[in-house]
Amino acid sequence: MFSWLRRNKKSSTGSNGSYRNGNEYLIELRHVTKTYEGAAGTFVALKDVDLKVNPGEFVAVVGKSGSGKSTLINMITGIDRPTSGEVLVGDTAVHKLNEGQIAVWRGRQVGVVFQFFQLLPTLTVIENVMLPMDFCNLYGMQEREERAMQLLKQVDVAEHAYKLPSGISGGEQQRVAIARAMANDPPIIVADEPTGNLDSVTTESIYGLFEGLVESGKTILMVTHDRDLARRATRTIRLADGEIIDGNERPRASTDSSDGKAENPKSSEVRHA
Repeated sequence: MFSWLRRNKKSSTGSNGSYRNGNEYLIELRHVTKTYEGAAGTFVALKDVDLKVNPGEFVAVVGKSGSGKSTLINMITGIDRPTSGEVLVGDTAVHKLNEGQIAVWRGRQVGVVFQFFQLLPTLTVIENVMLPMDFCNLYGMQEREERAMQLLKQVDVAEHAYKLPSGISGGEQQRVAIARAMANDPPIIVADEPTGNLDSVTTESIYGLFEGLVESGKTILMVTHDRDLARRATRTIRLADGEIIDGNERPRASTDSSDGKAENPKSSEVRHA
């Protein structure tokens, strides 16, 4: 479905399979702790969390409300910052970026899909999809509209391109949000309860879109309460009280023997220190 998104990009990994900051995985969290101060005292949202994700994985993040799922995702996207620890995504030490740098980095490297869509109500569907391209000043003006329309066709809502979000259904709005997340062709898609407000039929179609993105080479992390969807991901990690308590086996970061650069294996490592 999304095969046209594939690009021949030169790997940013070195000859030893590592990225610029020494991480061997596309996403690495190292001893990440996040605390919040409030009137009731200190709340620990994440406790010394380590996480490793290889390119091409589809990772479901599950746990009860308040377990730290959204906080974990916010560390990876740079929406929030760790109190301590390191967040490494590709060649970028995200925890070291300032607010302006994070916004630019996120716009190019991470597509975010929200539970409540977060489409701008005064912009048409196609203008919403073009917005990330405008923000990052990518592609020419004509190419932006052409690319946005192509993305809308891929998610089967092109016929609504010039409507306002209020004129389409919730499932269609989520499809638009996925198209918007893909606008700048980021390697990583992060989705926070993307099917939480959708019926079962629409949920299945949205999940099919995510599977197509993984097949095209994207890496997806999805927070979900839907156990059936979680079981269909490449693997599932489970959080409780700010800690990763369950995940898959710990494979090595694979390398291609022909040039020593990292492949895109469908497995990764999760551990809790």
